[in-house]
Amino acid sequence: MEGSHGLADAGREAVRPRVLAAWDAFLAAVEGADLTRPSGSPGRRGHDLCVQLGLWTEHATVHDLVTSARGGGQDSLPDVRTVRDEVLAAHRSGSRAEVLAALRRHRDAVAIYFSNFDESLDLAPTASSFGRIPLLSVFIGEAYLLAVTALDLVACGAPPPPDSLLDAGLAGLAEVTGALAVDAGLTGGVAFRTPEGGWTFTAQESGWAVSELGSRRPGGTVVEGTAADVLGAAAGRLDTRALLSRRRLRVQQSAGLLRFAPLADLPWTPGAALFRLA
Repeated sequence: MEGSHGLADAGREAVRPRVLAAWDAFLAAVEGADLTRPSGSPGRRGHDLCVQLGLWTEHATVHDLVTSARGGGQDSLPDVRTVRDEVLAAHRSGSRAEVLAALRRHRDAVAIYFSNFDESLDLAPTASSFGRIPLLSVFIGEAYLLAVTALDLVACGAPPPPDSLLDAGLAGLAEVTGALAVDAGLTGGVAFRTPEGGWTFTAQESGWAVSELGSRRPGGTVVEGTAADVLGAAAGRLDTRALLSRRRLRVQQSAGLLRFAPLADLPWTPGAALFRLA
């Protein structure tokens, strides 16, 4: 696994269809939601969640990521909470049409990156809301945010997200967690197993690997449940202890999660709630 970069090593031709399909599935979910209603994220409407994922004049996410990657990712990491609050304050009263347009701009900006920007940027580190990780890993990781938000929007009347979006979300969870572990000098691995398959990552000093489980039953540390429950637990949307007591979530060799406990204190770690539990 020398110098490996997870799924990002597969290159943009392999990554592009998965990432854009996740965006398309998410946009379909948003179309079916009443964004004025409370979402599955406590205290937030569907509108608020979607505003955070939109591309706005003062929040040009993809442009900022590319600019940072060109500079080697040496600029300061964004203050996730401050950025979120500023974007919400600016667009809290925006119309549904404006929010949908901002989401489509984000999806289109990612597609433009894949088509128009030099591949040498793909593995360049960039200062992102996930931390300082490769640019392509950020786009893969965004599928995790899209999947979690699509689950949140079910409370707003959106249809349940398709299995393909949830699977892409688990892949994003594994990719970003592996990248953050390497950046923090942590080693080990975790599998996120579902009835449909799931994903696993392994981090070493020199890099991380991510692979699809398929029908394999992995050894080591495994978090097992439906894709929706694993994602909901990872995002802190669901009561993980309750899921464990009801056997909706099962953990094999939970001590392995302790290796990644330092990541739980970072504001951008996707699986922070799971590591905090350990």
